[in-house]
Amino acid sequence: MKKTLYLMRHGQTLFNKRRKIQGFCDSPLTEEGIAQAKTASKHFKNIKLDHLYSSTSERCCDTMEIVTDNRMPYIRLKGLKEMNFGTFEGESEDLNPKSSPQGYGEFFVSYGGESSDDVRNRMVKTCTEIMEKDGHESVLAVSHAGACFHFLRAWQDPSDELKKGFPNCCIFKYEYEDGIFKLLEVIR
Repeated sequence: MKKTLYLMRHGQTLFNKRRKIQGFCDSPLTEEGIAQAKTASKHFKNIKLDHLYSSTSERCCDTMEIVTDNRMPYIRLKGLKEMNFGTFEGESEDLNPKSSPQGYGEFFVSYGGESSDDVRNRMVKTCTEIMEKDGHESVLAVSHAGACFHFLRAWQDPSDELKKGFPNCCIFKYEYEDGIFKLLEVIR
């Protein structure tokens, strides 16, 4: 049976606005981030969601609460968190490796962070466990740009989607069947 996962990035945060590396650390949504979440909520107005999940990060929880107008409870999962950037957390984005996120590889591991493959595997495991649960036919999960990117690269070459960007509150619509996720569309 085919199921649907909506994997969404959180709204703009203070660190996004100030171009700070934000992985396991957190910063609040900006006014623009709140407005983005309100706009994204319109997409779900006529979609019946049966379960909601969010990264444990405040920025994702706040986005979820705005998008769903708190109409049903959600579960917070550490498995949906952003990549851990180790000692780079909270620093300028200018310090990121010059390669694309695909090229991060093991770079952050020696600084106390995660590898790209660690994030991909964590996201695949978490999202698969969510979708394998009974009664999980149409699910919204709020996560992060890097986590969404690494999840996408588990299923396809992410290059074309990366060129279009992963703006705040973008929504990745996946079909799930027999342990496989297939990207249907990205709502930007």
